Amino acid sequence: MSRSALINIDTQQSFFHRDYWQENDLPAFQQAITRLISGCQDLNIPVVDIFHEDGDDPFARASGFVKPMPFLTHKANVTFEKHVHNAFTDTGLDHWLRTRDINHLIICGLRTEQCCETTTRVASDLGYRVSFVSEAMLTFPMEWKGVTLDAATLRHRTETVLAGRFADIQTVAECLESLS
Repeated sequence: MSRSALINIDTQQSFFHRDYWQENDLPAFQQAITRLISGCQDLNIPVVDIFHEDGDDPFARASGFVKPMPFLTHKANVTFEKHVHNAFTDTGLDHWLRTRDINHLIICGLRTEQCCETTTRVASDLGYRVSFVSEAMLTFPMEWKGVTLDAATLRHRTETVLAGRFADIQTVAECLESLS
């Protein structure tokens, strides 16, 4: 039998204070992640909040920004603080999940191609079944060597490299339907 947990990664106020912050996709993200969290709570699926703290100004605990974005009103079952890109290294998350016989993780949050993808890869390597709900994730354009990838391209690239290898790629509706 599959036991699930929702892993909400880095949906924190720190991002408002980064020069790459954009609100273009924020309304759709807010709606999707709120539906996903609410749907999981209605199904008694634990919600785990993960916050990134690395001492880097807005991501430093002392900044006061390592806390949920204002639109999030849920009460997490448990909260972990991470200091690297994945939610497992030195956090206690794996232990918490295994002591509850949780073997299926639903991933949402910020940034699709960084902490969400890295957590997904590690979770898969640790033996968890993973649902990657990129509709309930947010990211921003990135530039390297003169080429800029927009958020949609980054999302597609991330889904492409994870699909069928590390995770099932699902919409919020598909995820919630599969849990019912």
